[in-house]
Amino acid sequence: MLPRPARQRLDGPLEAHQPANQRVVAGVGAAGVLLSTICAFGNTEGGLLVLGVDDAGAVVGLRDDLATAQERLASFFHTGCNVPVRTRSNHAETPQGAVLWIEVPRQRGLEPLRCDGRVWVRRDRSTTEPSAMELQELFNAFGYVLTEEQTIIAATVDDLDVHGFRRHLAGQGLNLDEPQPTLEDDLRNFGAIAEFDGTMHPTLFGLLAFGKQPQCFPATGNFWINCVAYSGVDRAADLSTLREAKGRLDEQAASALGWAREFGRRERYVGIVREDIPLLPTAAIREAVVNAVAHRDYAIVGSKIQLEVFTDRVEVTSPGALPNHLSVDALRQGGRIRSRNEQMANFLLARGFMERRGRGYPLMRKAMREFNGTEPELREDREARFFTVTFRLE
Repeated sequence: MLPRPARQRLDGPLEAHQPANQRVVAGVGAAGVLLSTICAFGNTEGGLLVLGVDDAGAVVGLRDDLATAQERLASFFHTGCNVPVRTRSNHAETPQGAVLWIEVPRQRGLEPLRCDGRVWVRRDRSTTEPSAMELQELFNAFGYVLTEEQTIIAATVDDLDVHGFRRHLAGQGLNLDEPQPTLEDDLRNFGAIAEFDGTMHPTLFGLLAFGKQPQCFPATGNFWINCVAYSGVDRAADLSTLREAKGRLDEQAASALGWAREFGRRERYVGIVREDIPLLPTAAIREAVVNAVAHRDYAIVGSKIQLEVFTDRVEVTSPGALPNHLSVDALRQGGRIRSRNEQMANFLLARGFMERRGRGYPLMRKAMREFNGTEPELREDREARFFTVTFRLE
């Protein structure tokens, strides 16, 4: 926690609580500078903003009255960046006018803070945009690999389905009749909740595995599967049918697979007898969809998994490149398991949606060879950050 300045000493010792590169004296009217600085503090080591004190440390008072300044700042903190910014503030009245200080702790979330669509960091005494290397390190610091463990601050423990959580534990053979830890201990030990600023909140894993309405929060609003069928070979063709597969991880997978089964049937005639055949073998489409849900990059908050049916192929596109330097060639060979979201993968395995880990591509290849003699095509774009599995229909 950043130290709280003493109210009775405002003429120098106030700023002495912070290193020079972590404090800024600013006017409330400089909205753009203020927002970018708040963004930069939140992305790096936190900092202290002092309003009503000049560069020399002399108290000059706020330009606006205190109530107006606080109202404008509250709006900045709530809407000025891509997600609301957590801050702590205090003020003091002096003969020269009001002084207001705002402590901006280092933020935690699914991605760095952005102001006007741009990421800002503090470098020495300056607010600046990060280099490509700094930006990658910033994404790593915000949970690029361990995103599922990040807390969802907007959610509370009450947003979790406790009965569903207990049923999941019982389904794994745990004896719930014997003396048990408290519910909070169970949820924490299972990785479904974590402490943040002294309060327990659901983790991303906990919300997506046991949440009552997982997509109702800003940070998780796009974590679902978009199921679309087109009447042609590209997205310019007319839409045939559409489904939004939302809910928990297992509910998303079940909804998308159900849509594929309902929609994806074709007629074939053997003599005068009509025969319905599936669009794809269940084993192939199940592996592609479930692996996308389990392994997508949940640090990419603006993208959904895409299950798209064209007249000549089916594509499953997952946000994010392959994790931890796993290559496409290694994946084709059923390479070593390198899960990005270990808890989510284990949850889907326990729910019966995944088979033995590391066998996804070999199972898809076997199913497609037996179905129509083709093989799944794998395409990774590390720059655009997506991964696509394509199944040819002929």
